[in-house]
Amino acid sequence: MTYPLTTSRLSIAPLGADDAAGFVAYRQDPDVARWQGWEPTYSDVEAAQLIASQPSSDLPDRGEWLQLAIHDLGSGKLQGDVAVHALTDLPDTFELGITLVTASQHNGMATEVLKRMLDHLFTTANAHRVTANCDARNSPVARLLRGVGMRKESSQIDVEFFKNEWITLDGYAILQAEHAAQSRGAAHL
Repeated sequence: MTYPLTTSRLSIAPLGADDAAGFVAYRQDPDVARWQGWEPTYSDVEAAQLIASQPSSDLPDRGEWLQLAIHDLGSGKLQGDVAVHALTDLPDTFELGITLVTASQHNGMATEVLKRMLDHLFTTANAHRVTANCDARNSPVARLLRGVGMRKESSQIDVEFFKNEWITLDGYAILQAEHAAQSRGAAHL
């Protein structure tokens, strides 16, 4: 197994039973749940079911998700999670989603995690393409996705009826060749 993945301050590994209480706590935070596909009523039972359904492989099978816990290397405290989805109809194509506890937002942690995940997916998993989506009103996530080298590819207007309102969903993506070019450019700085 290739986990844990590490950065200078974080460890990224499959979400486990020891993470359940912290996972539920931030999923119940209304500010965290606002842009996510769950409600602040997220329960211990839902967390246990999600953790039990985790694939045992390094990457999810097509159509499946793998939830990876983000821990502080020093304290071991759960900071959030990053989700990896292997798209069903497109080979070597993954979708990423990230959630951080409120106290860990706006300090570069999400950028650090997504850059590490992109490196992992493009080098270890030989991904061809990685995508991410966000509500068009969620400008911090849009900046995050652009900041890790993804480009906005689409804007689907009123595409989902989400939490009692129609939302516009912006799609972002990066290809393996683009990531490699960006990595070479960063190495020359």
